[in-house]
Amino acid sequence: MFVWYHHSALTIVYLSDVPPSSKSGALAKSVWNTRGWTFQEFVAPKVILFYQSNWTLYLDDRTLNHKDSIAIMQELKNATGIDRSAVVAFRPSMHGAREKLHWASTRVTTLQEDIAYSLFGIFGVRLPVDYGEKQDNALGRLLQEIVARSGDITGLDW
Repeated sequence: MFVWYHHSALTIVYLSDVPPSSKSGALAKSVWNTRGWTFQEFVAPKVILFYQSNWTLYLDDRTLNHKDSIAIMQELKNATGIDRSAVVAFRPSMHGAREKLHWASTRVTTLQEDIAYSLFGIFGVRLPVDYGEKQDNALGRLLQEIVARSGDITGLDW
C-alpha cells in the first residue's frame, strides 16, 4: 500500500468524524489519526488534502498540498511526534527504525498482526503476510528483518 500512496497524484483523506467548521486540533483528535494503516497515508504521498465530514477542506485551508500547510503539519506533529520535514521528505528505509517504530506505537488496528503489516512499506520490506499469526509473531519477524538489514539493534527498544 505504501508504494500505491507514494505513486498517487493526490491522496484525499476524508475525516468522517471531523464536523464542518472545526477548529484547529480536530484532526489530531480524529479516529483517522489513531489507525495503524493511516500512518503511511500521510507520509507516503507527495500531495495530500484533508476534508471534513461535509467534504469541505479542513480548517478551510486552500493550500494546494496540505503538506505545505504550516498549521496542519504542526497539528500532525503535535499528534504524532512526526515533524513536517520527515513527513514531506519521507522515504522507506531502515534508517531511524527506533523512531519510526515509536511513531507507530500508539496506533491501533482491527487485527493484531496488522500493526506489523502496516509498517512493511515504511521500512521498505517485503515479508509474507500470514493472517492469524498474531501480533508478537508478526512484529518479531519485522524486527528480525530490520536488525538483519540494518545491523541496528536500537529498534528493539522502542
